[in-house]
Amino acid sequence: MNKKIFYINIIFLLLLMGLGCKQESKNNSFKTQNDTAAPKMEFEKVYHEFGALKEGEKVSYTFTFKNTGDSELIIKDAGAACGCTVPKYDKHPVKPGEKGSVEVVFDSRGWSGTQIKSVFLKTNTPYGEKTLTIKANIVTN
Repeated sequence: MNKKIFYINIIFLLLLMGLGCKQESKNNSFKTQNDTAAPKMEFEKVYHEFGALKEGEKVSYTFTFKNTGDSELIIKDAGAACGCTVPKYDKHPVKPGEKGSVEVVFDSRGWSGTQIKSVFLKTNTPYGEKTLTIKANIVTN
């Protein structure tokens, strides 16, 4: 009798697991955010090379982008790993179809050789972040 109850319980558990798996596969479909309703940030370029600079020169480059999505694009924050690279960005929302910009100012004072610096943008796009990169070769006297 105990063997019979044991086997009935095993069959019952297997049936429950089978039903659970079927239900899980229905509910576990890959869901994506509706990209057409989200803002999209498309840059003309995300990398700029200044070339050779004299140590102590202060230079800037303005990266431009277009909001190709269907809602307002907002740059929530921008920052860099060191104080020699400072981002300046549009604080107002960029409407669909409009352009915006991020100016990156690099101060080469105290640096030498090849320098690669990045600016990190936090946005309300589906990806949430974007990286812009500059490069310069600092020549000392």
